[in-house]
Amino acid sequence: MFPQTVGVHVRRESDDVVAAGGIVWRRSARGLRVLLIHRPRYDDWSWPKGKLDPGETVPECAVREIREEIGIEARLGIPLPSIHYRVSAGEKSVFYWAVQAGEQVPDPDGSEVDRVEWVSPARARELLTNRSDVAPLDYLEAAEAAGRLETVPLVVTRHAKAKPRSKWTRPEAERPLAPSGFRQAAELADLLRCWRPTRVATSPWARCVQTVQPFVSESKPRVKHVDAFTERSAKENPGKTQAKFAKLLKPKHVTVYCGHRPVMPTILPVLRAAALGDSAESLPDADPYLRPGAVLVAHMPVSDPGRITAFEIHEPFDD
Repeated sequence: MFPQTVGVHVRRESDDVVAAGGIVWRRSARGLRVLLIHRPRYDDWSWPKGKLDPGETVPECAVREIREEIGIEARLGIPLPSIHYRVSAGEKSVFYWAVQAGEQVPDPDGSEVDRVEWVSPARARELLTNRSDVAPLDYLEAAEAAGRLETVPLVVTRHAKAKPRSKWTRPEAERPLAPSGFRQAAELADLLRCWRPTRVATSPWARCVQTVQPFVSESKPRVKHVDAFTERSAKENPGKTQAKFAKLLKPKHVTVYCGHRPVMPTILPVLRAAALGDSAESLPDADPYLRPGAVLVAHMPVSDPGRITAFEIHEPFDD
């Protein structure tokens, strides 16, 4: 039986020591295989992972560590159970994601990692040095058995901090980001790349377009401005807004949606209705739903179009 869904809601200062990484996996003629790394410094077998750099988000850390240690350009899949234990500096938490290798060939850096091995989950349990590393593996294997391991993410973001309504006298559609919002948008571009989106569907109002612009400029996704995602349209015709949003729940393209706080109560029921198991418990259910510049990721199984197996929320950059 598939275990309870993992929900991730991460703040940067949630623990004394925070690290992140992933279980890289692939399918072979012999079934599911996972990638173990050997670290010569500790003479142990583990998953690729490492501590956050200053100013880095947890997903960014996971992607960077996987790239640096084994040369894999990761697109983060479903979140896996995190592990927690005491170290000399205090409480340490390590966050993990599933990462499908595809056709990529691991290339250990030779310093932190000198060997890698593709092994079965059973063999991985035998080799893992830290027994707490088995928990995310158990979840990953159960997700594969349930047909929920291979997923496509839908990344939902609320526009970054905007100039206050009370200080804006021109048309609402033209209200721009505040200076802090532009800084949030620049940081958001780095976070969005963790899921490697190829499309953006955004409200055409200025503050939403400006929020995704740094990511669009750097990554060149296909961009679509959707009038149904504006505050006005959602208020006048919420059914149309929901129908347009529901079209994004197709595991074909990795899409970023950018919208407004007042539209969240209209689109969240679509996500909740698509949720499998208890995953909907991870969704926000009270105003403001998402803080400006925050990200909610919905993971859609390739084997079950239109459904969602896991959610995760990441807090925005604040300077």
